[in-house]
Amino acid sequence: MTGQIDWIPLSVFIFFFALVTVMGFLASRWKSGPVNEHLDEWGLGGRQFGTWITWFLVGGDFYTAYTVIAVPALVYAVGAFGFFALPYTIIVYPFVFAVMPMLWTIAHRNGYVTAADVVRGTYNSRTLELVVALTGIVATMPYIALQLVGMGTVIKALGLTGELPIVAAFIILALYTYSSGLRAPALIAFVKDIMIYIVVLVAVVIVPAKLGGYGAVFAAADKAFIAKGGATGILLKDSQMLAYATLALGSAFAAFMYPHTLTGVFASKSADTIRKNAILLPAYTLLLGLIALLGYMAHAANIKVDSPNDVVPVLFKTLFPSWFAGFSFSAIAIGALVPAAVMSIGAANLFTRNVWKIYLHPEISHAGEASVAKITSLIVKVGALAFTLFLPVQFALDLQLLGGLWILQTFPSLVFSLFTRWFRAEGLLAGWAVGILWGSWTAWSNGLKPLASLSLGGGTYTFYVGLGALILNIAVAAIVTVVMAWIAPATDRSVAVRS
Repeated sequence: MTGQIDWIPLSVFIFFFALVTVMGFLASRWKSGPVNEHLDEWGLGGRQFGTWITWFLVGGDFYTAYTVIAVPALVYAVGAFGFFALPYTIIVYPFVFAVMPMLWTIAHRNGYVTAADVVRGTYNSRTLELVVALTGIVATMPYIALQLVGMGTVIKALGLTGELPIVAAFIILALYTYSSGLRAPALIAFVKDIMIYIVVLVAVVIVPAKLGGYGAVFAAADKAFIAKGGATGILLKDSQMLAYATLALGSAFAAFMYPHTLTGVFASKSADTIRKNAILLPAYTLLLGLIALLGYMAHAANIKVDSPNDVVPVLFKTLFPSWFAGFSFSAIAIGALVPAAVMSIGAANLFTRNVWKIYLHPEISHAGEASVAKITSLIVKVGALAFTLFLPVQFALDLQLLGGLWILQTFPSLVFSLFTRWFRAEGLLAGWAVGILWGSWTAWSNGLKPLASLSLGGGTYTFYVGLGALILNIAVAAIVTVVMAWIAPATDRSVAVRS
């Protein structure tokens, strides 16, 4: 991509970016409730979002700008394996339908704001609460950085160079999130999702038409992968099946453990709202499948790039009119604002409720909680911006990979309590520690790759490290629970009532 500014797409980009900026600041007046006087209001939008708002909000922070950039880039680079995101988003919604309404009911009944609140209420363990909170915060930081990376990719495609454009976008994001809290990304999500749908639906019709149809697209992609040596292709190899399945399953379990997706759940006004969204959200999976096909289309268009992350911007600049390219780039950039805002809010809620209030200021008022969360959200964004500006992009990618592995280790502590009180806090802590340590060491030993191989019975099996760590986590948690129950029979360990 050249550094020459194309003023037509840049003008379209600026118009839409300015539009959502104004909406972000006006959002503080949208929906009743004093934003600055209670963490429920600033950090959860007053817990009053209905079906459509929740649909746009959860979809907006689940399907991010980096998704639009990275999924086609992965398909462009490795072929069919890059489609693992489709089955995992299919698997996750039955899980949401079955589990998240139960979680919402407990959180709503007891005034919980975070996953760590739920864990503390269930197991009455400050240590377990703290590790769940810190895991969520650490796993979220590189995720926010990747949204800024996605935004930076389209800004570069517009011909803007240097750090000033991304810094300016960051400042705008930080200010309206500080002012309006969760209401800002919830309102902007309407515009973002509509724009993304327009871009993708136009792309999957116009781009293949210009390239000779889908038959030509798949043939060109297959030819390109064969030229690479046949290790990848438009169809999965037999050797990739287990890795593909475990990566999809592990990613599905991790998806709604992140603070930003749980924030969308807790902000819903009822359990039925969550059930309805679990039914409606698969529409985004269809969208994701169409987005992934852009990777194959890039091969058919003979797109050559230094980094796969540039595939989508270059494809749009090559095949679309300049004004629509600008519209597409603004959609992607706005698609970074929504999840980045929700992620910073989710991390801020965790720090405020489960670190600051517990260890530094137990008597803090509701307004004080909101104030601390607002300041923390700024600090989180500064940290994410530092990732983007001062560290290689690959470092953020590697940390985000580890973040997915880490957040998956909170699954037993949060989810199992909805169905059984058999596990002890000591067992869950031990399982968490073993899962984190073994998973991190294994990923590090494999060059920070998400997959590892195990030789067993003369065969080699490749699997997702995060899921392997989760299985080990659960096994250790069960063993330690049995041992602790034998050593010290449990009394009532919970302070919350399960629904």
